[in-house]
Amino acid sequence: MPSLWALTVSGSIAAHAMAEEISVAEDAAPPMPQTVEESPFTSEREAVIWRQDELKELERLLRQLRFDLVNNQDARGAAPRLATLQEQATQAHFLPAFIVGTHGRGSDARPEIWEEWEDFAAGFTDLEQKVAVLVDAAEQEDYRAATRAFSDVGLSCKSCHRAYRYN
Repeated sequence: MPSLWALTVSGSIAAHAMAEEISVAEDAAPPMPQTVEESPFTSEREAVIWRQDELKELERLLRQLRFDLVNNQDARGAAPRLATLQEQATQAHFLPAFIVGTHGRGSDARPEIWEEWEDFAAGFTDLEQKVAVLVDAAEQEDYRAATRAFSDVGLSCKSCHRAYRYN
């Protein structure tokens, strides 16, 4: 019977392979949601709150992964969190919450997101690729490579925040 680690790893590898096939098939960024009706949300405010909460949760997840991979060198313990990271740190997960006009009061988002949609979406593609490298390093239990990859994930997040988020 396969272990939980083997199942998690094989599941994340399959998800990664499928994501690569999709990204190769689609060169353009997903369309930006113009209205709430084009999104899974019931209001613009709900979309803003959701994306803020999800990004904070992603930040907490990354802190835990730093502890797992860099401090403790425990790839097996990190496997479920790595799978969650790979699933959530994607265009598909976040972009539907960036409805046109959901910047300004109550939002940390800058209007440049919608003016530079292709570049903004490309930031998530970059993040997905960096996360894939991190997952691969962890699966191989190469902690030196995982530490470098973890740093690259952080830099990807920070570069997007500098360009598209008010502090």
